[in-house]
Amino acid sequence: MAEKETILVTGVNGYIAARTAEALLKAGYRVRGTARSFQSAEATRAALSDYATQFDVVEVPDITLPGAFDEAVKGVSGIAQLASPVSLSFTKAEPVINTAKAVVRGILESAIKDPSVKSVVLMSSVAAMRSKKDGPYTFTEKDWNNQAEEVVHKLGDDAPGPVIYGASKAASEKEFWNFKEERKPAFTMASINPSFVHGPPLVIPSSPDKVSGTPGFIFSILAGLDVPAAMATPSWVDVRDVARVVTFCLENPTITDGERYLLTAAYGPQQAAADILRKAHPQGKVKEGNPGEGYLPGFKSPGDQQYDASKAVKTTGIEYIPYEQSVLDTAKSFEPLL
Repeated sequence: MAEKETILVTGVNGYIAARTAEALLKAGYRVRGTARSFQSAEATRAALSDYATQFDVVEVPDITLPGAFDEAVKGVSGIAQLASPVSLSFTKAEPVINTAKAVVRGILESAIKDPSVKSVVLMSSVAAMRSKKDGPYTFTEKDWNNQAEEVVHKLGDDAPGPVIYGASKAASEKEFWNFKEERKPAFTMASINPSFVHGPPLVIPSSPDKVSGTPGFIFSILAGLDVPAAMATPSWVDVRDVARVVTFCLENPTITDGERYLLTAAYGPQQAAADILRKAHPQGKVKEGNPGEGYLPGFKSPGDQQYDASKAVKTTGIEYIPYEQSVLDTAKSFEPLL
């Protein structure tokens, strides 16, 4: 892409989207971000004030409506579709899945109307890939979580929140690839499928009570709260790596067209983060917990089911940010809130 082309980043006030906007701006692009209101994106605008002439925000109050993105996509050469419902506590299956699919279909329908659009990158999730397996298994980009969709179809709203989330990510990504197959758009298409994401947020919360999202547990550990119990499959990738791979896909559409990229760098239950932080802050408030519990040296999984996320490394030629660095950088960004 030539310098000064415009990239649309949806949900630009989000944790991953804000860092992606920053990465694109640093790469020389203009960025148009969408947000439900100008006010909701004000902190992101302030954080990117050095790029004020290259960055603007447009309001898209309801991203599920047909044609919601028609105006936003006009004149852009690339789209990073990062806005989607995210929660592991969903209780209503059908609305979540239908919304996720509608947002993906909506952005693509808008994109296909504008000949300026050359590439679209979708942020999916490892949840669209991982399903329950028996015995040793290595998940790669070839895998699909069909199991979650089957469970939701059978149980409906009685399905567990994480299963509903997995089903929504699988269904929305399938919507993405079905569009490519059925409509054969002129633009290229790629998806990224990150695991859990931490790393320093672009916008630092204004107070401790506003710390949220997947990196939030690092602040709680740093602040001296009890080490949280490990979540299921605690695999992590730094938000800056996610932003970098999205940027790479937009910059290299002929290489990445039709490809999925599983992104994960390390296996680190919350205890691993506590061990890192206690070592870095021996005089701090970090509680001991159960040192070394739940992970192997080098932040490897003790289980026999793994991820192979080497495809993104081979394609981009850049290694992931090490897990320890990601934890420490995240903690440093939160230090002003202590």
